[in-house]
Parts: sequence; structure tokens; C-alpha cells
Amino acid sequence: MRYNRPMSSTPAHTITTPPVLSAHTLGETDLDTHLSDSLELNTPWQVIVWNDPVNLMTYVSYVFRSHFGFSRARAEELMLQVHHNGKAIVFTGSREEAEKHTHAMHGWGLQATFEKVDN
Repeated sequence: MRYNRPMSSTPAHTITTPPVLSAHTLGETDLDTHLSDSLELNTPWQVIVWNDPVNLMTYVSYVFRSHFGFSRARAEELMLQVHHNGKAIVFTGSREEAEKHTHAMHGWGLQATFEKVDN
């Protein structure tokens, strides 16, 4: 059995060009993108260290002192937050720095994530 398909008015090998967008069309989109990027750069991010069943509390405190330069009292306070609350925010700043610190915490063997600060 043979099926008859209607012939297209455009041959299969013809390349159609997309419509050209004018500067007027893109103006609002560019502004929105620029504004969004600006707000994103100014949005603080936080690094969260999570409790785990592996690392000793003294080791977690040592990591906080060694990596972040916290005083012994501040490092122990954050370590106790991790221990009792399951997590502690150990850094707030730019996304790039938050990524760097999160990666460093993984290097120390700690479970850590980073996220945008809720407003």
C-alpha cells in the first residue's frame, strides 16, 4: 500500500532563517537580564556544614579554626551547633567564595553545602 503525502511548499533542503529581532524587541529582555545579573551578584550565599556520624567534634572545631581562622571559642560554638542542631552556617558572602569554602570543607572530609541566603 502506498501513502500519499501532501507536498510541502518549501523543499526539504531549503534553510529558513529565524526572524530578526530588533533592538526595540530586545531592550526589555536585556534590561531584565542585566537587572537579574546585578541582583544575583549582590545576593549573599551561605555555607552550611552538616552533622555526620564520622567526624569527631574536636576535629570539626579544628577544621573551623584552621580553614576559617575562627577563634577556639567561635569554632567550638559552631561545632556545637552542628552537633546539636544538625547544621551550622559557617560562612556568608559571594557565591564564588561560598563554592570555594564548600569545596574546601569536602577536602577536610566534612559534609557541606552552599545556598542563597533567604531574604
